[in-house]
Amino acid sequence: MDRVKDSKTRIGGVGKLFGTDGVRGLANDEVTAEMAMNLGRAMGSLRKGRIAVAIDTRISSFMLKNAAIAGVLSTGCDVVDLGLAPTPALQYYVKTRKEIRGGIMVTASHNPKEYNGIKFIQEDGREFTREMDEESEKLYFSKNFVKAKWNEVGQVYKDSCYRIYLDGIKDKVDANRIAKREFKVVVDCGNGAGCVTTPQLLKELGCDVLSINSHPDGNFPVRNPEPVEANLSLLKKFVTEFNADLGVAHDGDADRVVFVDENGNFVSEDVALALMAKYYVEINNGGKVVTPVSSSKCVEDVVIEAGGELVYTAVGSPVVAETMIKTKAVFGGEGNGGLVFPEHLYARDGAMGVAKILEMMASENKKISELVKGIPKYYTIKEKVPCKDKIKLIEGLKEEFPDANFIDGARIDYENGWLLIRPSGTEPIARIFAEGKDKKTAEEIFKIGIEAVKKILQL
Repeated sequence: MDRVKDSKTRIGGVGKLFGTDGVRGLANDEVTAEMAMNLGRAMGSLRKGRIAVAIDTRISSFMLKNAAIAGVLSTGCDVVDLGLAPTPALQYYVKTRKEIRGGIMVTASHNPKEYNGIKFIQEDGREFTREMDEESEKLYFSKNFVKAKWNEVGQVYKDSCYRIYLDGIKDKVDANRIAKREFKVVVDCGNGAGCVTTPQLLKELGCDVLSINSHPDGNFPVRNPEPVEANLSLLKKFVTEFNADLGVAHDGDADRVVFVDENGNFVSEDVALALMAKYYVEINNGGKVVTPVSSSKCVEDVVIEAGGELVYTAVGSPVVAETMIKTKAVFGGEGNGGLVFPEHLYARDGAMGVAKILEMMASENKKISELVKGIPKYYTIKEKVPCKDKIKLIEGLKEEFPDANFIDGARIDYENGWLLIRPSGTEPIARIFAEGKDKKTAEEIFKIGIEAVKKILQL
């Protein structure tokens, strides 16, 4: 049996190759060189022209990149090899270079080091939509690829996207106001792709920068790529010892960013999203903000209070970006550190998030801890459990919670909080979100959710 077809449920969801954010799986087991080559063939067949390719720091990324490039070249398309770069840097390069017809990013983002993946980028810098992924998947399995003649295969060119990307960010923020504050910032790049851009951006914005875990290393020796609070003890320590104004941490491909305040306290991703949403509604005198159903109620609260409107979507940054375009939203993002700034790029951008939070601190002349105090407090619990049978989970949830909103998984709203249970689109797990105005309420709601999942999956 074909290995790819045999493992497709684990990689991208039920009967799918692509998940909520590209193709991901265990490197050289589920995501192989053959898969990368055929995905390159699919991209070259669909997007005739020059394709830009970049990688994160994972050990397997170089292997998969070369295979994907070979696939693209076989269709007659040229490739621009950007080497190591954050995902948003590749996306911004694709968007701004008119001769580029699309992009391929080799990354597994926040997943553990043994994982890798591939995501496709449109010529406007956005990730492929669900419909585009389905078209790519159909071509991938049919293998009806374009095949160039021997003398018409593509060629590889080298380029760098760093300068155009950093200048693009600085052009969209009040760099002079940030520089006047002379912020002290500790940045933890997690040995990922952000190493090559974020420390340099902060220096160019006039910050006094202390970098940790900021050399590329696909073994991720100090912490896992996902910048959750449990992985950021070193960042917290150095923020207080350095007397810094802000701590910053990225995931593996630096499309996400999280923050630590000047006291060494972790700023929850939902609170950071609410801060930025409030800021954008205020400076735009209203407008729509787009976010998934997994985001905290605090986001809705501050957007409405500031005179804006909140639009909910299914989970996944491509869905958020597409909805932002349709609704002409002023801002969007996810409660995982993924912030989308439409004037810059319709995709998550961790470095842009850093620059904008500094702009907010400078323009309002407040410490980040003071800004956080203005966000309504909710208690949120986020957990994940193993889930290999996603169909079984969804069918079971429909029986357990028949009145739930099934826009993405099952969301159950209670008078004093809400519960969301959804299968991951990138890992063989189920995610459980529970939120209440106090800890006790959130724990009670979470208990309902975890017991239901255990019952359905017989855990």
